[in-house]
Amino acid sequence: MKKLLVANRGEIALRIMRSAKEMGILTVAVFSEADREALHVRYADEAILIGPAPANQSYLVGEKIIEACRITGAEAIHPGYGFLSENAAFARMVKEAGLILIGPSPEAMAVMGNKLSAKAAALKYQIPMVPGTEEAITDVEEAKRRAQEVGFPILIKAAAGGGGKGMRIVEEPGAFEEQMQLAVSEAKSAFGDGAVFIERYVSSPRHIEIQVLGDNYGNIVHLFERECSIQRRHQKVIEEAPSSVLSPEIREKMGKCAVDVARSVNYTGAGTVEFILDENLDFFFLEMNTRLQVEHPVTELITGLDLVKEQIKIARGEKLGYSQEDLKINGHAIELRVYAEDPKHNFLPDIGTLKTYRTPKGNGVRVDDGFEQGMEIPVYYDPMIAKLITYGADRSEAISRMLRAISEYDITGIQTTLNFGKFVMEHEAFTSGNFNTHFVGKYFNPENKENTDEDEALMAAIVALRNLKKKNNAVVIETTAGTSGNWLKNRKKY
Repeated sequence: MKKLLVANRGEIALRIMRSAKEMGILTVAVFSEADREALHVRYADEAILIGPAPANQSYLVGEKIIEACRITGAEAIHPGYGFLSENAAFARMVKEAGLILIGPSPEAMAVMGNKLSAKAAALKYQIPMVPGTEEAITDVEEAKRRAQEVGFPILIKAAAGGGGKGMRIVEEPGAFEEQMQLAVSEAKSAFGDGAVFIERYVSSPRHIEIQVLGDNYGNIVHLFERECSIQRRHQKVIEEAPSSVLSPEIREKMGKCAVDVARSVNYTGAGTVEFILDENLDFFFLEMNTRLQVEHPVTELITGLDLVKEQIKIARGEKLGYSQEDLKINGHAIELRVYAEDPKHNFLPDIGTLKTYRTPKGNGVRVDDGFEQGMEIPVYYDPMIAKLITYGADRSEAISRMLRAISEYDITGIQTTLNFGKFVMEHEAFTSGNFNTHFVGKYFNPENKENTDEDEALMAAIVALRNLKKKNNAVVIETTAGTSGNWLKNRKKY
């Protein structure tokens, strides 16, 4: 493999290219008109313009990615996360073009891309499942009867969904019919597929995921867990490895289950098996993500492995260079996703210019980003600016380093999630490890906090007005440009 095309943008494109360069592999960047001056474009050995700013006219057009490979002579494609990374049709297109996709087979991607077929595959290995239906349900009366059998409260979920779309919690039978119709309607709108299924609602869940790697010779290992329970709108903001609540015994059981899920579809490359953990520390299979996760750096820091290099080695036919027994957890790592969002106003996406942008430095601090001072934050894509990751000998040191790094991270011109990260790191529920996916709703209520500082009150009013104007502008942009990537309407789950 001499030349690799990265079918993505921003921090993940840069992160992939850096590992490729260390392996002596030339890189090709693709970019939209909105990303002409992006850092990944400047960093790559070659760069190809693939279309207008809206993702559905550029980064989501598989034919343009394949053509860019033909023009540049790239032999392989790394899709990163988001965009086409879990698109089985694109994976088949790459294979038919005689190119290498840094990822699993189209068949594995297709099975795991649908929650129902993923559950069916996992059941071959008796993986624990949340009680519920094992097939799509469209008949409301039949669904209501099945919900009674499962027991309320229940969760209606879109089979093809993610990011909280097509998902409804139903507390009692009287509300079921309306909520199911809403879930089906939203699933059709978001995914073009109205299939839904039913699960018992776990009221105090923790989100635990296991990183797996599989080669082309049947060898599959897990790289331990990541805790991803600090979320807003069903989307992760803070992740850590390892989890503060798993015993060695539970970790071993979850790891074995994750490997079995991967084995059920002959999985190759890097993937993540997601579980829900209840208050009794019982775990249940949720889904499998068939690509590199946003939060992969925390796994890299506790294992010492470069997951992108491992993906590339597997794709070019190399065997895993280690067994499960060789892998150990060393230290603790935490990641904060630095979003261009205003946490004080329900995490509303923000836009503007990075007037100041200085990243933290020092021992145990890593920043994966794709921006620099003076750059504009585009409205067309996910508003993540960077990932701030800290590493320590233990969880306490990782937290203290995160607090230090947040204080050193200097960003002006936009609102970010940095102060939210500080709030979490200092909260007793987080430091004690006694938290779940309801952390934000339960503890973070800035609008209810009294503000006695007149200057801060004035600033809050200015920010609110500015955000209102930007929200209106963003809607106009979507109307005139026709972009399906607008933050306000298309937040994806990565």
